[in-house]
Amino acid sequence: MPTFTGVNFSAATAVQPVADGRYAATVHDGWDIGGNANGGYLMAIAVRAMTETVGRPPLTVTGHYLRPAPAGPCDVEVATIRSGRRLATASATLSMGGKATLTLLATFGEQMPGGPSRQMESPVELPTFDESVAEPDGSQDPKPELMNRIDVRMHPDDDGFRGGRPSGRTEMRGWFALANDEPIDAIALMLAADAFPPPVFNSGLPVGWVPTVELTVHVRGVPAPGPLRCAFRSRFIHDGLLDEEGEMWDSTGVLVAQSRQLALVPRSAQ
Repeated sequence: MPTFTGVNFSAATAVQPVADGRYAATVHDGWDIGGNANGGYLMAIAVRAMTETVGRPPLTVTGHYLRPAPAGPCDVEVATIRSGRRLATASATLSMGGKATLTLLATFGEQMPGGPSRQMESPVELPTFDESVAEPDGSQDPKPELMNRIDVRMHPDDDGFRGGRPSGRTEMRGWFALANDEPIDAIALMLAADAFPPPVFNSGLPVGWVPTVELTVHVRGVPAPGPLRCAFRSRFIHDGLLDEEGEMWDSTGVLVAQSRQLALVPRSAQ
């Protein structure tokens, strides 16, 4: 498990109210890939502001990414669309330098344990956390700074792309944890949904930046302590766009989040 002395996830996504429905925040350095903030991390900042406004945890969040986000100050404006007895819906815009960077629509509400349930699929099968493949130490190719703040352990069958041996299956499976054993809450699930290498890296197409156009995260439960068991897959890659579907299970085998995103095919592959 990596350790670092910088700002942890909860502090790196903190927001400060400055007016009714408006918050100030910072896109912190180090939560990026190639100088631009990770999309899940950016979503988490906005969702924290929305949660503060609505007073309930997130259930489903959809974000549309309008431009890259370098490190620096940002502000989030939240508008409550409807607040009912069980659910509340809000919209938000995260802006940097006066320009809208991410716009969101989300529904919030408490989970209802004990409701009707039927599980048709089991958690993805993985080697143990310690037996899975950790991010290389970066001695030859420096790893993204984000990987010092999270611990993504890959299934050995899905890690070949790093050495130029993609599996041919557009799939990435593995474990997700925050550095310093920081607990994973509902807001951290936004980061987990976008933290793995894109499954397209195992397709045989050239590896490159994969800009997210739209990301949706469904929160299905509050994770138990421990790393998340994750699987991400792409089914359709064409006309310069690709899809990615994800599922995240906690350490007790409970499904805690699902995700789906539309992204651009890696820039170097177009």
